[in-house]
Amino acid sequence: MDERELLIQYKRTMDVNVLGRLFSPYMSLLYGVCFKYLKDRDASQDAVMQIFEQLVEKLKIHDVDNFKSWLYFFARNHCLMELRKSKGKINVDIEQHTIESEAILKAADDVRWEEADFEKMEHCLSRLPELQATCVRLFYLKQMCYKDIGEKLNVDLNQVKSSIQNGKRNLKICMEKGNNGK
Repeated sequence: MDERELLIQYKRTMDVNVLGRLFSPYMSLLYGVCFKYLKDRDASQDAVMQIFEQLVEKLKIHDVDNFKSWLYFFARNHCLMELRKSKGKINVDIEQHTIESEAILKAADDVRWEEADFEKMEHCLSRLPELQATCVRLFYLKQMCYKDIGEKLNVDLNQVKSSIQNGKRNLKICMEKGNNGK
């Protein structure tokens, strides 16, 4: 079964074994993401398990088209929230590290991203039309569904879908051109 079929089967059956089959290929990727933020082996291993536990409920309510990219953002946000909790009142700027999934996940298994890559991504996001940038951020960073984005921005569902699709494409083009404005 491919990922889409596994997601559908999980939503239908709520069988944790199906979720495990979907999750297990990404455990090492998630560990790497968690270690990048948490900088601790045990905390990173714990975070991977916590993410799996949270997926049991999250996948019931979220419509996920690209599991790998959604999972990456979910893990990153989880780690940022853990950092916020553990460090009291530090201010972690999530917007500063916004990453568009297809561009980073294309090489996520083999390549480590540097801070300059994140800056380049943010620069490219800032060059998108406002609606596209907002929709991409809400969908990937805030993990909002199309319907909620439409309601928040007071736009119809087709406009949300189109803005996300066009925003992803334009962001990818900007990133591939190396057009970082410097």
